[in-house]
Amino acid sequence: MSVDLQRVWQGYVAAWKAESTGEKRALLADSVAPACVYRDPLMQANGWEELIGYMLEFRKQVPGGYFETEEFMAHHGRSVAKWKMLNGQGIAIGEGVSFGEYDDSARLVAMTGFFRTPPSP
Repeated sequence: MSVDLQRVWQGYVAAWKAESTGEKRALLADSVAPACVYRDPLMQANGWEELIGYMLEFRKQVPGGYFETEEFMAHHGRSVAKWKMLNGQGIAIGEGVSFGEYDDSARLVAMTGFFRTPPSP
């Protein structure tokens, strides 16, 4: 795969930071297949609409929140990224690792995030 998968990954990460649904959709169009599957310890989203809904909910829970990729490695249509979650003031409030799988067009078809969840009350 000759495409720069890190550039594709960064487009996907930028969609988490984008303010509007339209911005998110435009960023996903270049980086994520419409029938993608997103998974993390809290939920699973199938396709752009569910993923965008989850991204918008994240922005409500963490106003101005976004992710920064700290380390990225890829080979054979797969990637792993170490990231941190920042609040609107740029303060790190979480960290995790994500695994990505890409199709023949170098768009993400599966994203799986791993992070610690708060203990149940």
